[in-house]
Amino acid sequence: MKLLIQQGRLVDPVSGIGGVMDVLVEDGKIAVLGSDIRDPEAEVLDARGLTICAGLVDMHVHLRDPGQEYKETIETGTRAAARGGFTSVACMPNTRPAIDCAEQISYVKRKAEEACGVNVWPIGAVSQGEKGEALTDFEELKQAGAVALSDDGMPVQNANLMRDALILAHRQDLTVLSHCEDADMVKNYAVNEGRVSRQLRLPGRPAIAEEIMVARDAMLAEETGAAVHICHISTAKAVAIVRRYKKKGVHITCETCPQYFSLTEDEVLEQGAMARVNPPLRTRADVEAIIEGLKDGTIDAIATDHAPHSAEEKARLLEEAPSGMVGLETALGVTLTYLYHTKHMPLSDILRKMTLNPACILRINKGRLAIGGDADMVIFDPDEEWTVDPEQFASKGRNTPFSGHKLKGKVKYTIVGGKIVYQDA
Repeated sequence: MKLLIQQGRLVDPVSGIGGVMDVLVEDGKIAVLGSDIRDPEAEVLDARGLTICAGLVDMHVHLRDPGQEYKETIETGTRAAARGGFTSVACMPNTRPAIDCAEQISYVKRKAEEACGVNVWPIGAVSQGEKGEALTDFEELKQAGAVALSDDGMPVQNANLMRDALILAHRQDLTVLSHCEDADMVKNYAVNEGRVSRQLRLPGRPAIAEEIMVARDAMLAEETGAAVHICHISTAKAVAIVRRYKKKGVHITCETCPQYFSLTEDEVLEQGAMARVNPPLRTRADVEAIIEGLKDGTIDAIATDHAPHSAEEKARLLEEAPSGMVGLETALGVTLTYLYHTKHMPLSDILRKMTLNPACILRINKGRLAIGGDADMVIFDPDEEWTVDPEQFASKGRNTPFSGHKLKGKVKYTIVGGKIVYQDA
């Protein structure tokens, strides 16, 4: 099977190749990159006026399967990923039961093979049942197909257990993805501690609860030599801590999510539980620090932390509703709207943080366009305006604070292994 993509604007942050080009795909691989390619046997896709890049890689999603299929399944989650331009997603292990053994890794891989074709990379739990008491068998998880380790959603509170985890993960060449919040400080509080929490007369999640844990894990990374990745970084001081340890040569990376460079805690006043997320939306100063961290390279990746919930759950009172928002189908539009069209960052730098960088952190061979490599691509119009309508989502989750927002930048085609898995109607 051959596919010829013609006259698209190629953006490849890895090789620096750019400009209007053609791409010939054969048997799921990129066969030729060039100009005026002709092949009468190929299906032709006209990409004039559109941008072509490597398929997006989301290193942090919650597919809820097994155990909470009423929120999402691997099938619906991967269709949402395809609609958002993601060709690879890494799923967190806080399912029911947790993805903490080879059997659960195999379940995820089997379900992914039956889905729409988007690559699903399982992340194994650090601790058994994500209870923070005893470590899982890292070697078994890696052999079964885990690409990283995390207790995301349930931070590893015990510093000694985290230290042991990093030592063992380092031996297996696995990165540990850390949800950095001190559980005793944040409890189940719904909003950032500050002006909005005081206005609502609610206890808040203080910024220092994140920063203490970021500092702890940065120090442990320095001491053990292990690779630590900070999930969904959201505060100015947390960014500064990572920046400082990176300058020291510590093997630490971090990600942020579109909501942390586009929204502030004020959103909670407007949208209530729909804007509840962990860590919480922060202040304008934090948003500006996140953008600066993206610009100077302190923040390596943009992930979604896609966290679907049912409509009934999100309709509860702010203090009682679960935290999280869906993000796979809005991530590229939000990112282009708030980083590219505001001239904060060039397109190639943005795409690097959504393709190559997360792939490198997970140590998977994705996120780049290369002759002979997998034909995983997204084709999008960076200038097309559209309005977010959750009723059109492929995800089961409709819990987005961006409903009704006008975004600029729209996915037109998603291609995995040379096969078109999503096409904008």
